[in-house]
Amino acid sequence: MGRTLITEGVSAVKASTNGGNFITARLVLGEVLHTLQDFYSHSNWVELGNTVPYDALITPALPLENLAGPTVPTCTDCINENCTDNILPAVLDDGLLISGYFDTLSSNKPEGKCSQGGPLDLTSTQEPVGGINKDTFDSDHGFLHQEAADLALNASLDLLEDIRIGVRDQNFLRVLGVFSAPVLCFVIDTTGSMGPEIAEVKRVSIDIITSRLGTGLEPPFYILVPFNDPEFGPVTQSSDPDLFIERINELTAFGGGGTPELSLSGLQLALTAAPPFSEIFLFTDAPFRDVELRPTILALIANTRSRVTFMLTDVLSFRRKRELEGLAPRVVTQTQAELYREIALASGGLTIEVPNSDLSMVTVFIEDSIATAVVTVFQETKNPGAACNFSFFIDDTLRNITILLTGTPSLDFTLRSPTGTTQTSSGVSGPLASFSLAGNFRRLRLNDDSETGLWEISVNSTDPYSVKVIGQSSLDFIYNIVEVQDGASTDFFRREGRPISGGNVSLLVTLTRSDGVSVTQVALLNTLDGTEVNGTLQAITDSTYVVTFSNFTGGTYVVVLRGVASNSTSRMTPGSFQRQAPTQITTSNIVVNALPNITVIEPGSSATIPFTVALISNGEIDQSAMGTFTVSATNDRGFPLTSPSTVTIGADSGGIANGTVTLGTSKDALSGSDVTLTIAAGDAAAINSNDVVLRFPVFRVTDISAPVCLGNTSSNCPANESICGSFMWDFITTVTDGVNGTDVEVNILEGNGTLETSTGVGPDGENITVVSYTASCCAGRVVLSAVDNAGNVGRCVGQARESDLEIVAPVCFGVNATACPSNMSLCDSTQWSFVINVTDSDGTGIANITVSLGDGTLNTSTEVGPDGEVVSVASYTGGSCCAERVVLAATDNSGNVGFCSVNAREADPPLDPPPTFIPVDEGDDGETDGGETLNTLPHLWMAAVVLLLWI
Repeated sequence: MGRTLITEGVSAVKASTNGGNFITARLVLGEVLHTLQDFYSHSNWVELGNTVPYDALITPALPLENLAGPTVPTCTDCINENCTDNILPAVLDDGLLISGYFDTLSSNKPEGKCSQGGPLDLTSTQEPVGGINKDTFDSDHGFLHQEAADLALNASLDLLEDIRIGVRDQNFLRVLGVFSAPVLCFVIDTTGSMGPEIAEVKRVSIDIITSRLGTGLEPPFYILVPFNDPEFGPVTQSSDPDLFIERINELTAFGGGGTPELSLSGLQLALTAAPPFSEIFLFTDAPFRDVELRPTILALIANTRSRVTFMLTDVLSFRRKRELEGLAPRVVTQTQAELYREIALASGGLTIEVPNSDLSMVTVFIEDSIATAVVTVFQETKNPGAACNFSFFIDDTLRNITILLTGTPSLDFTLRSPTGTTQTSSGVSGPLASFSLAGNFRRLRLNDDSETGLWEISVNSTDPYSVKVIGQSSLDFIYNIVEVQDGASTDFFRREGRPISGGNVSLLVTLTRSDGVSVTQVALLNTLDGTEVNGTLQAITDSTYVVTFSNFTGGTYVVVLRGVASNSTSRMTPGSFQRQAPTQITTSNIVVNALPNITVIEPGSSATIPFTVALISNGEIDQSAMGTFTVSATNDRGFPLTSPSTVTIGADSGGIANGTVTLGTSKDALSGSDVTLTIAAGDAAAINSNDVVLRFPVFRVTDISAPVCLGNTSSNCPANESICGSFMWDFITTVTDGVNGTDVEVNILEGNGTLETSTGVGPDGENITVVSYTASCCAGRVVLSAVDNAGNVGRCVGQARESDLEIVAPVCFGVNATACPSNMSLCDSTQWSFVINVTDSDGTGIANITVSLGDGTLNTSTEVGPDGEVVSVASYTGGSCCAERVVLAATDNSGNVGFCSVNAREADPPLDPPPTFIPVDEGDDGETDGGETLNTLPHLWMAAVVLLLWI
């Protein structure tokens, strides 16, 4: 069961990744890693003396061996809570693999079987009592905790490497949430009145893409979600900018006409498609029709921390000047607009209201928002409006600092620098910033040489308005709402949904940089009255803190972090900085828990997801509570779904209401897609609510078999590694994914040679890939990856064979040379010649013979020697007798080089042994049949010579 969860989970991770569903892939990956790591803590793999991970857990082709049978006793009682020797000796002696039972609701387990143990495991109270888990140093087998942890880490790295190879590097980084730049995400109304807006979206998109293409600022992928009436979607998600531009250019304004549109349905698709912390821009000129999605949208925003900005054209303070086909103007009332503002505010985005004629003046905000390393310094909204002074720190890590304001045309402001310089809203520019105005949107870009320190902006308006300060900086933070594990100071569980009011709330805060940075305060800012609640900081590492808020009262908050950068070069203050998390945190006294018993949903199947709803009092479930809650359950794929509209806490129910959601999937659903299910529950007064967001991969397991390598052959390399640079070797193999498999992609994992592949069809009709690899003998090993279309990874290992024959150089024999006059004064008028035989004996054959020393002409031919060997006949002519010595270089097909030296003064000259000679066959008697002396320098010289020649 555990191995199946791992292998099928890995397949689901790869399918979701290749389908572009990176969030779902990451969630499933976490579940798979949990199961894999638990094996080393909850089994006896470590106790059996193993020091390497169990490969069979992540390799379906390997069998699970030596498992203890269901009736085999495995443990005895721990003695006085000492469980050191509670595994039966017979189990260890026979090398049986076992795991511990675990149950939080029942103590039942098979007779004689081990338990995991721990305070939550009721089975460990039944004989044999105790457990074998190694979760911590204080666990029953905690004396092996470090060994288990090391094995779990190494096993996790092996699994991650398999996934990395299967999905390729870029997609793997996206699964881990690593992006070089923010994504570009547009949600756009395509009804008939939206022609100008669509044209502007096209312009902005193409400008952003073309200006950033090929740079580090290029978006990793693009998301486009159109909505109309009554249709919305589909989602276009692609890393191909040309495809995105093509989809953008295909947008046309058509249909519609009824005032409300499905804007929230389109936004739901964007929130589930975009990675966390994305910037999403929604363009419309109409109110919403799908208000029932409000709880879902707010839940998804809290879950993803994505920011939503609404670009509302001609619908609020700018009434549409035209009517469509005799229909009433599409006008959003202020009451209807409040939902747009509520969603934008909850996410940390903005609601920008502008006539479409001025839309190009505000889309510069899109480029501000999707720049790299954008941080929020300060953000606050006043509704109703009031005259207020807002202060914020500008530190010297900030660049491109921008102040964004939304409000009615009557709004005015005064900006004040740390040294007292001011600028008002009366002009388009001033001493502190450049200023632009369009509709309800004002943008101030501070000058590049802006002072650091405490700034202030005073805003005067009786209408609702917002102030937001952003910039680019490497210094920011992220946080998660967590629960601290009992009895541990560094173990945490991420808490889903809204935090519970009236109890303790813990945040795990992580800085994006820690060098020279000190956090002095983490506070929750109440968005209603502006008061702050300070948390208690506990440093876990230089960049990670646990922040605890005790007896947390209800309300809506944002997280504010302040500190000092000790290495700051600030010109005005000692390095003070502040950052604000854009997304709001709203508390609740309701808790919703989902209890899914599935990880994956197959196309055409359905899943049942139980859930519970309870009221919380003083941090605990109120077991005496009774009442009815409204329930809203939705999914982003439009799959069939049944859910109760209400659930009720009855008498004697322990304060818990139970419900069940049934989610179906279309049989045509694409394997590798996903579905996001949101369950929200609220009280009857609609004051408190909470939610849970679940993502499931939609996946059918069809192929978990990795490609295999057949018929591997390798050529030879010399045993003497010191001369490896003069030799090459080949590795040839055939890769197949089987008769029912797919095409295979082959790449080099280890090695620096040259890879060539060709495809064909095997004897049983299967696709095959013939692989040829060539490399230097200095790298005599190669590991190739073979990945099929399902992401299954096979490995082919090639190793060069060692052979002494490959270091044998060609030899020369049978020299026949003419003489030169002994009177050297006559050498200019005399030429000489010679003929010599060259052979590689049992080697690879002569590749070429060249003149290394001499000025004559060389011709070669081949003959067959007396023992059937191939002999090269070298004829040297036209050499001046003033050059009385000639050296030939003979190279065989393995790169070995032998030298032949001939002297014209002797009719039967010896072979002169130059210091750069490579020897002949080992064991030769040192003579040729012509009586020439052969050069037989030691192997060390040979290695030096070949290496020198190679260099």
